[in-house]
Amino acid sequence: MTLHDILPGKLGFGTAPLGNMFRAIPDEQARATVEAAWEQGVRYYDTAPFYGAGLAEERLGEVLATKPRDAYVLSTKVGRIVLDEHETDVPDFGEKGGLFEHGNPNKILHSWTADATERSVEGSLERLGTDRLDIVWVHDIAQDFHGDAWLAKFEEARTGAFRVLSRLREEGVIKAWGLGVNRTEPVELTLALDEPRPDGFLLAGRYTLLDHEHALQRLLPAAVEQGVEMVVGGPYSSGVLAGGAHFEYQQAPPAVLEKVARLKDLAARHGVSVKAAALQFSLAHPAAAAAVPGATRPERLAEDTAALDEPVPAAFWHDLRAAGLVSPAAPLPAGV
Repeated sequence: MTLHDILPGKLGFGTAPLGNMFRAIPDEQARATVEAAWEQGVRYYDTAPFYGAGLAEERLGEVLATKPRDAYVLSTKVGRIVLDEHETDVPDFGEKGGLFEHGNPNKILHSWTADATERSVEGSLERLGTDRLDIVWVHDIAQDFHGDAWLAKFEEARTGAFRVLSRLREEGVIKAWGLGVNRTEPVELTLALDEPRPDGFLLAGRYTLLDHEHALQRLLPAAVEQGVEMVVGGPYSSGVLAGGAHFEYQQAPPAVLEKVARLKDLAARHGVSVKAAALQFSLAHPAAAAAVPGATRPERLAEDTAALDEPVPAAFWHDLRAAGLVSPAAPLPAGV
């Protein structure tokens, strides 16, 4: 079964912002945003225990509890267990440090073992208030990629999380599993394994208008060859492509802001919204099954839906490539 067989459309909803990413948002606003996604026809929702130490799962589950369970697809992640005890020190989340400082105060345990995977799934089911998950991603095993440290995490996940999730898939408990990461290396390594075999992967921020060269080199050709599909996470590059100030979970540096300005200028000349360019570029790759932008305001969901269907002239894509703003190896939307 492929991700295309499971997912109900090209546009999903990523719930990291509901975990109070970067800033605190009121519960009422979070609920209204999920309701807006539903009203816009979004039927795929992605979340994770890491998002606000369970806060995003709780908020999402509260709204989805009012919807028919068979009407939507739900994915979450394993690799972080939300503990009952509260954090007293500043948690070490590496490159994602401080990202969810406004989330729940619970401590988070990092572990990709078999036992931790089962505990993580049980915790997510409870917070989401549901009896089943459709897709489970193995979260962030290559965070802070450097040296050999991540290889130990990968081996722990290979002998733990990968095998547990493969068993759950075989038993029909879940429909699919894969990696949910913001690095290409662990997915490349996983695709090189004889077993366990993933069904797909969620790649955050690594197949966008601003960052796609590395994914195009080895990962995506291997994925297409093996029929393993991708969910594009963070298609707006942490928000900087949608009018925000963040890139890679930090304040966007001058070089990124300069490239965004060039993209905006080119888009304006063609009467194209940057959101439309960003979404449609990411989804043009044959490995892409869906994209899951996040939001904290209800009106953003209407923007995303409109961006997905917005007519974009072929001349825009040709000028984008001619200006060197996208790789010549990147597939462009059909008909270009």
